[in-house]
Amino acid sequence: MTRDDLFNTNASIVRDLAAAIARNAPKAHILVISNLVISTVPIVARTLEKAGTYDPTRLFGITTLDVVRASRFLSSIAGTDPAQTPVTVVGGHSGVTIVPLLSQSSAGTAVEQGSEAWKAFVHRIQYRGDEVVQAKDGAGSATLNMAYAAAKFTNLLLRTLKGEVGIVTPTFVKSPLFASHGIEFFSSAVELGVSVHFRVC
Repeated sequence: MTRDDLFNTNASIVRDLAAAIARNAPKAHILVISNLVISTVPIVARTLEKAGTYDPTRLFGITTLDVVRASRFLSSIAGTDPAQTPVTVVGGHSGVTIVPLLSQSSAGTAVEQGSEAWKAFVHRIQYRGDEVVQAKDGAGSATLNMAYAAAKFTNLLLRTLKGEVGIVTPTFVKSPLFASHGIEFFSSAVELGVSVHFRVC
C-alpha cells in the first residue's frame, strides 16, 4: 500500500464524514488524521465551504505523530527523556514536506547539522511512515501510532476548551504564513485558544 493508495481510500470517506459533520454538528472542532493529511484537510475545508459551515479556526490536521517521532528519535541520540525533548515540526505531513526544527530544540546539538548522521536522522523522521507501511507489507499504516498522536492532540484541545491558556503545538491549519505564495494550509506552532480557537505563532 502506497501513500497514493491511502489517499484514494481515504479521500471519499473524509469527504462524506465532513458532509455529515456539516449537517449534524456544524460548530464541531474537526481533527483530521486520515492520510494524507496535507490532502484530506483541504477536502474537509472544501466540503464544509460547499455546505456553508466552514470555520477554519475549528479545522486541524493532526501532525503530532511527526512531533512524537522527532522527539523520540532525538532523545535516543541525545540520551534524554522523549517527554522532555520537544521538537517543533513544520511544513506538511508527507515526506520532504516534514521539516523538524532541530536547531530550536535544547537537545538539537546532539546531531551536527548538515552531517550524514543529521541527514539520515531527518530522513527517518520524514519517511518513518513509509517504513511502517512497508513493514506491514501493504496491510495498513501506523495505526497505533496515529491513535496515540490523535489522543495527544485531542487532550491538548480539550484542556484549552476547559480554559487552560498557553498551549502551543504544531498542527496543520489554514495559515497566513505562506498564503502569498499560494500555500493555504501549513503546519507550524499554533497556540490553541477558546475565543479564536487558534493563533499561528
